[in-house]
Amino acid sequence: MKIALLGYGRMGKEIEKIAISRGHEIIIRKELNDVIDITLADVAIDFSVPDAAFNNISDCIKKNVPVISGTTGWLARYAEATAFCEQENGAFIYASNFSLGVNIFFELNKQLAKMMNSLEDYRISLEEIHHTKKLDAPSGTAITLAEGIIANSKKENWNLGEEISNKNIPIIAKRIPDVPGTHTVWYESEVDTIEIKHTANSRKGFALGAVVAAEWILNKTGVFSMKDVLNIR
Repeated sequence: MKIALLGYGRMGKEIEKIAISRGHEIIIRKELNDVIDITLADVAIDFSVPDAAFNNISDCIKKNVPVISGTTGWLARYAEATAFCEQENGAFIYASNFSLGVNIFFELNKQLAKMMNSLEDYRISLEEIHHTKKLDAPSGTAITLAEGIIANSKKENWNLGEEISNKNIPIIAKRIPDVPGTHTVWYESEVDTIEIKHTANSRKGFALGAVVAAEWILNKTGVFSMKDVLNIR
C-alpha cells in the first residue's frame, strides 16, 4: 500500500515506522505548504494541524483517495467534510483517537454512563493530560468521552474548567512534557468514587490504529469510524 502522510511531525514519523514494519511504502510526506500529487497514493493519513485538516481531507476526497484523519481542533467543519465525502462517493474516517485501546475505552465509558444515569448523587468530571506541544484543549479524545456520556445521561454539555453543574461535564486539561495522553472519567459522591482511566504508554498505539484503519478502508466508499474498523456494535 502506498501511503501519503499529510503532516510529518512526531505522529507522522511514528506512523511511518509502523507502516513500513507492516510492509507499506510512504511515498508522500507533506509539511504545511508542500505541493504534492495526492493521486499517487493508495490512501492518505492526515495528522496535520487544525488549519490544514479540512483542505487536506477535501482534496483527497475530490481526487478519489481514501483518507484517514486524526487531526483535532477542526471539527466545526466535520459535517461539511462528511457531506462532501458522500457527494463525491469518497472514503473517509475521522477519529479523535485511533488507539485500539482508547476505542474500547470509549465503549466502556458509554456503558458506565448508562449504568450511572439514575444515580443523581454522583458528580461527573473528566481530566485529560497531554504533552506541551498539543495545540488544542480539551483533547478530541476528552470531547468524545464527554459526548459519549451526554448521549447516555441527563448531562447536556461539557465545559473546559472545573465548574460542576447539573447539566455540564467539566473537563480539566493539563499540559505536561512528554505525556502521550492520559484520560480519566470520575463519578464522585460523598461515599465513594468510581474511576475509569486510559493511559497511553507511547504514541505507537495511535500510529498502529491509524495504519490499521488505512488498511481497512481500501476499496470502500463512505464515511466510517473506528467502530466500523474494529467491528464494535
